[in-house]
Amino acid sequence: MTEGGLGAPVRHVIAWQDDAFYDEAELDAELRRVFDICHGCRRCFNLCDSFPRLFDLIDESKSGELDTVASEDFKPVVDACTLCDMCFMTKCPYVPPHEFNLDFPHLMLRYRAIEYRKGAVGWPSQQMAQTDRNGKLARYVAPLANWALDEKNGLTRTVMESVAGVHKEAALPKFNSRTLESEAGQSAPEVNRDAPGFGRKAVLYATCYGNFNNPEIGHATRAVLARNGVETEVVHPSCCGMPLLEQGNIGAVAENARKVAAEFAPWIDKGYDIIALMPSCALMLKFEWPLILPDDPAIERLSKATRDVSEYIVDIAKNEGLAEGLSPLGGKVAVHLACHARAQNMGAKAAELMRLVPDSEVQVIERCSGHGGSWGVMKENFEVALKVGKPVARQVKKDAPKYVVSECPLAGMHIAQGVERLDSAPPESAAHPVVLFARAYGVAV
Repeated sequence: MTEGGLGAPVRHVIAWQDDAFYDEAELDAELRRVFDICHGCRRCFNLCDSFPRLFDLIDESKSGELDTVASEDFKPVVDACTLCDMCFMTKCPYVPPHEFNLDFPHLMLRYRAIEYRKGAVGWPSQQMAQTDRNGKLARYVAPLANWALDEKNGLTRTVMESVAGVHKEAALPKFNSRTLESEAGQSAPEVNRDAPGFGRKAVLYATCYGNFNNPEIGHATRAVLARNGVETEVVHPSCCGMPLLEQGNIGAVAENARKVAAEFAPWIDKGYDIIALMPSCALMLKFEWPLILPDDPAIERLSKATRDVSEYIVDIAKNEGLAEGLSPLGGKVAVHLACHARAQNMGAKAAELMRLVPDSEVQVIERCSGHGGSWGVMKENFEVALKVGKPVARQVKKDAPKYVVSECPLAGMHIAQGVERLDSAPPESAAHPVVLFARAYGVAV
């Protein structure tokens, strides 16, 4: 292997079922090997906070090298990793097949898996990761839950910060009393049989956020696809497991993966495409699950059948062509490319989607929002998350678009808070690019 080889990045299977995966001495040796390479390279200094923490740790050590850094001091470096995959996908020149064989995010995952096995993940954090259960319970008391979750509610949010460690100023997603799956089962948009894409059929993987927090994204997707001749169904068997993966609970992720794959198998048999509404969930189905369960044919089949929602609509446009009826949105749109959308290695599909709108002026933002899933709302991380996302907030303020939208709704909320911290009113936002696209079609929900 030569330096600067042109081989496509390759990810190895995650050996979470092998005893050696949990060997702490082997982990420490691998951490030191990888950290020493990162120390000599430093290309990732401006990504997440893991790398500044690592480089400061080494620079402030007695020798200025890794040999005088204690292993117990590695934990803050690991804690700052959000598993965004941007170092692996966009920065690191030493990922496989390079002989250095670096996969920083999956090394951090291994560290967390060992912590999880040792019982080091706190009870409140474990409960936050139970997104399906939380959504099912909160829907019955949605108005009360949303009142308690509002960052302007100083009483409840102060208690939440003290008990659960969630920063009292962090914007949190609200809950909906009716799920996307239940609403979709009651009615379906009429399919345009004259559309060029007529004949396609797809099942929407509702995802936890799309099902329990913001069904608007799913309804907008169904409306846009129906206009373009696509028959749709909505299914939500279980969470994709990303919140569990962040905590190192790989076994629970595998359990969810098997359940979801079994539910979708009959749909794939009937010729349906699978569309994931959230980029993190699409990433799990396409890439992470096959690395966790590499010998499961149902997982492999689902991976090949899955598309991100923006990716799917752009594919219709490129192949069959879109149905008529799109109208201008009347102003510049700033599109934030979510890290987990970029990690799917499919191109800037959200930006491509918005450029399909007539007279569109699209400003692409290709930097991390700083949110990082549940990581960015925690008390110890919230201010750091805002700092990481500050370049994005500054760009939004400078460009002054009419709309700002992210493929990740949580990132969108975080960006809005970042803009407010700059003493600027955030532009009008939408939960997802497909919601704006539905508006352009005049089918806003």
